[in-house]
Amino acid sequence: MKFRPLHDRVVVRRLEGEEKTKGGIIIPDTAKEKPQEGEIIAAGPGGRDESGKLTPLDVKTGDKILFGKWSGTEVKIDDQELLIMKESDIMGVIG
Repeated sequence: MKFRPLHDRVVVRRLEGEEKTKGGIIIPDTAKEKPQEGEIIAAGPGGRDESGKLTPLDVKTGDKILFGKWSGTEVKIDDQELLIMKESDIMGVIG
């Protein structure tokens, strides 16, 4: 990928949602909710505080994360559907 996010932004690839419910009912694509889990595939260097000092991100490339339902901006890069979001939109790291 030839994209580098700036400041405190990260590029996230959504992880695939469940195909079935726990009871075994298959969910069609049109009824699926978009997953709120993803993997960070690129991260910016971090934000700057009032004095101009760089504050590094708490997340890194490869982290599996949980984010809000309406977080990020959907983009298509190299034929991949990705999200670009600020670190503050991330709720936590999984695992």
